[in-house]
Amino acid sequence: MFLVAIIDWFSRYVLAWELSNTLDALFCVETLKRAISMHGAPGISNTDQGAQFTGDGYIEVLKAAGARISMDGRGRALDNVFIERLWWSVKYEDVYLNDYCDGTSLREGLTRYFRFYNTERSHQALGYRTPAAVYRRAAAA
Repeated sequence: MFLVAIIDWFSRYVLAWELSNTLDALFCVETLKRAISMHGAPGISNTDQGAQFTGDGYIEVLKAAGARISMDGRGRALDNVFIERLWWSVKYEDVYLNDYCDGTSLREGLTRYFRFYNTERSHQALGYRTPAAVYRRAAAA
């Protein structure tokens, strides 16, 4: 299974996520559209240079939303540190502990995990606040 997540860098809040059993770019485009629909357009969108993020569909959604596009350069792993940290947390705090047997149970588990991650799991880097608390405060400002 492939997982994509759109996160707010400032708060680490997971705006939208989706699973797919193929690496077709469409599920990434639809997740981006959902994030923009629910939370508004980003000022800047940063991704790696994977084909699902460099394809016309993904780029056109960002351009139509008026977002500036930033892509990590080759060998620039630290550019992607927030999403890589999220992937580590998802794997070690949920997936490896639960050993999901199929896509349905994985989706159910990740739904619970992302709810927990956004609203209950405090982050040291956020002053021990949750991503949701930081995101809501920044959105209200």
